[in-house]
Amino acid sequence: MPEIYVSTDVETDGPVAGRHSMLSIGSAAYAADKTLLSTFSANLETVPGLESDATTTAWWATQPEAWKACRHNPEPPQAAMKNYLAWLTQLPGRPVFVAYPAAFDFPFVYWYLTRYAGENPFGYSVIDIKTYAMAMLKRPYRACGKQSLPAEWFDPHAHTHVALDDAIEQGSLFCNMLRANLARPQD
Repeated sequence: MPEIYVSTDVETDGPVAGRHSMLSIGSAAYAADKTLLSTFSANLETVPGLESDATTTAWWATQPEAWKACRHNPEPPQAAMKNYLAWLTQLPGRPVFVAYPAAFDFPFVYWYLTRYAGENPFGYSVIDIKTYAMAMLKRPYRACGKQSLPAEWFDPHAHTHVALDDAIEQGSLFCNMLRANLARPQD
């Protein structure tokens, strides 16, 4: 079965999965040739007993449109994650989680999938886009921020802090990087 690259972005009310709530999830499933196969998005109700982070709350105050988008029609986490699991399992291949940065997004998705849907079909198949850029560019990790990546890797997508928008943006970035990497001569 082919790998399906599931570019995923989450919006949260704090930095720690299981301590803070995931407010929104957006995923864009791409084939290796950059065909956008399907998308998923959901806004989630906060988890009772988890607290919002003061720094994150202050940041959200600077993003009123994104805040409004992630609080529109939230679902209970169990319903949202069961729907997400059903969406993942119908993809025409094995899902690979892709994010920028994966170290932030994946722990939330893993925690929510295992807690509310009972399984995580990604396993630990996770690609961090910045680490992939580090390997391709042969530069230190901290020298591989988006502003230092080649312009041809980017498509004209806005970074809106709306989960699905950002998942599509970073998914096209990853697919452009994948194509560039596969076109390079073998050493």
